[in-house]
Amino acid sequence: MTSSLPSLVIEHGFAAPAEAEAHFRAKLAFETDPSDVQSDLAGGAADFVVVDARSAEAYARGHVPGAINIPHRQMTPETLSRFAAATCFVVYCDGIQCNASTKGARRLSSLGFRVKEMIGGLDGWIRDGFPVHPEPEARGSAATCGCA
Repeated sequence: MTSSLPSLVIEHGFAAPAEAEAHFRAKLAFETDPSDVQSDLAGGAADFVVVDARSAEAYARGHVPGAINIPHRQMTPETLSRFAAATCFVVYCDGIQCNASTKGARRLSSLGFRVKEMIGGLDGWIRDGFPVHPEPEARGSAATCGCA
């Protein structure tokens, strides 16, 4: 059966292949995913610092093993002075309903650091089956995302 409705997928057309390639190349310069982060951490190829941009309370409930906690509102020249200017950061928060990682990535880049946002956040990390510290049974329930 053929539909007489116009396609919602092609309604706005497609970008030319060269434009699409440039767009997706640029997008990958801004984002990474839990699988790539975990693979680099496990393989020892992590030339970056993983930052949990949520509150200290949310971090304590559970975080990516090896991640440090710098809540996005506390990212200042003073709190980041221990890091060399060449430090690269991967920032995450709870997940798609939380924008602490976006706020943190903006702050870090405004302070001159190279940064990528880990898409999916901690939720994506857990959904991919990667370990969380502390272990889930010790974390208790997460009442809020902790992005405040």
